[in-house]
Amino acid sequence: MKNKFDIIIIGGGHAGIEAAHIAANMGHATALITQKKSTIGSMPCNPSIGGLGKGHIVYEVSALGGLMPELCNNTYLSARMLNTSKGPAVQGLRLQIDKYAYQKKAESTLSNLENLTIIEETVAGLLIENSQVTGIKTLDGTIWHAQAVIVTTGTFLRGTIHVGLVKTDGGRNDEAASNDLSRSLTEVLGGQLGRLKTGTPPRLLTSSIDFSKIEQQTAMQLDNLYSYETTEISEKVPCYITTTNETTHDIIKDNFEKSAMYNDSLQGIGPRYCPSIEDKVGRFPSRNSHHVFVEPEGGDLSEVYPAGLSTSLPLEIQEKYIRSIQGFENAIISQPGYAVEYDFIQPTQLKATLETKKIKGLFCAGQVNGTTGYEEAAGQGLIAGINAALLCQKKDPFILSRTESYIGVMIDDLVTLGVDEPYRMFTSRAERRLLLRQDNVFARLMPYAHKLNLISLDLYKRFQADQKIVEKSVELIKKNRLNTLFKTFNSIDFTEVIKQECKKLILEKLTEKNISCDRLTPRMLLSIHAEIRYDGYIQKEQKEVAKALKYQSLVIPPNFQFLSMPGLRVELQEKLERFRPTTIAQAELIPGMTPAAISLLIFNINIVQTK
Repeated sequence: MKNKFDIIIIGGGHAGIEAAHIAANMGHATALITQKKSTIGSMPCNPSIGGLGKGHIVYEVSALGGLMPELCNNTYLSARMLNTSKGPAVQGLRLQIDKYAYQKKAESTLSNLENLTIIEETVAGLLIENSQVTGIKTLDGTIWHAQAVIVTTGTFLRGTIHVGLVKTDGGRNDEAASNDLSRSLTEVLGGQLGRLKTGTPPRLLTSSIDFSKIEQQTAMQLDNLYSYETTEISEKVPCYITTTNETTHDIIKDNFEKSAMYNDSLQGIGPRYCPSIEDKVGRFPSRNSHHVFVEPEGGDLSEVYPAGLSTSLPLEIQEKYIRSIQGFENAIISQPGYAVEYDFIQPTQLKATLETKKIKGLFCAGQVNGTTGYEEAAGQGLIAGINAALLCQKKDPFILSRTESYIGVMIDDLVTLGVDEPYRMFTSRAERRLLLRQDNVFARLMPYAHKLNLISLDLYKRFQADQKIVEKSVELIKKNRLNTLFKTFNSIDFTEVIKQECKKLILEKLTEKNISCDRLTPRMLLSIHAEIRYDGYIQKEQKEVAKALKYQSLVIPPNFQFLSMPGLRVELQEKLERFRPTTIAQAELIPGMTPAAISLLIFNINIVQTK
């Protein structure tokens, strides 16, 4: 059939990139439909990838054969590990990215990918027959057929850009909104879509900033980026920090009514953890200053991104408050900041595979599901792409649990609880974060990647050999808990000196036991350290996981009467009725649910099932 593919992806953002890359690599004829090929992998907001929780997702994308980590390795400007004063479970790698190089590399990689066709068009609607997707229709009237369609439209569904009192249609600056597809999704899913908003700060000409007045961030010495293999890491372009002040805040306060946030222009709910500067000034009146992170947009150093100054104020007000900040006295705005609101799909309408419950073969991933961030989008795009491919192959779906991955935590949160504000990943969202560290991510997920043929056999063999050394080393150290080796590895501060001492000691011990060791990488050392340092806690976590799994899979009968359950507070009865969890695992995620309430629920389910 003409114009026929196995899988069609709508949108070339970070979710669309991962979905297209993985689906094509799994051998399927795949089409990526985007308005402009040149904007594939665009970074309209912060030109960085990673951070607390977010970095864990990127590592997981790496372990599962995704593209984002490779793009990061080729285009980063500087690298930092956040939260280094705390343990390895809650640290997060964050890379400053040359967003122009990232875009170019993403477009080039996908353009040369076997099985992938990139089509520059705008999708007008979905084609559905007997509750199954059969393809899409573009604005020019062309029909494209497919067994599976993945919607990764980001902020484009009925997108509206706000700068002061001025509103224009657009998914982002200078790009058209997707209004027809929004109407089609509303019709297909049988209800209104929700409305969210996000924003971006003004961009500043680098040449107009006085860097002598602001603080340069200290470069960090790191051993690894997101890829499995150790890479040489260097800082190519530094980042800086400055702060707002009382004058800045006074200018903003005097112009609140000109912000879309305060004049009732915006309907969408904004991100709690990345508020606009006017929102911060309004919500925290006692604060005299807020940090501004001055980050390069690209390697050409022509523009900087002042993170922390997201706004929807008019351009003339942006210029006033920008120039009140130290180092920005003569700053020139090259592009004004703006807010964008857009339609999203309430993710409770999705399965854990990210396929819609109502329409077979229709998947959704990224900001369209109510999340915020490139990393969250990439993680969803990867899972949607894998499951769309498995659907075409008529194989069982691939679902990650929340006890084995941050991607699993995110998707479980989304499809179980839904969102009432843009969802952002944090390490605190994972109940078992001690088990979900950056150092053990490949041990957790690379076997899945091998099983699904998402990575090369050579890479998997290197991983197996390395993992064997890690496991043998941990075993040897645990058997000698009072010797120097154990005490060294059990150190709280795993400094470079301690790393080298550990490496020397473990190689000596392996040699004594006639265990050959070709290499002992920094990541392997860090993993050994974490397993020893947190051994007791890890064992406790694993026991709790095993105990929870015994009941988490317990199915709640479809017609179970939550509102008449004796002994349970009315508030919790109403929450259970609202979310209608299908398993105990889902019930545990509902805010306010206590262990006692869960025990009561299990007891009542058992009574119903024995009748």
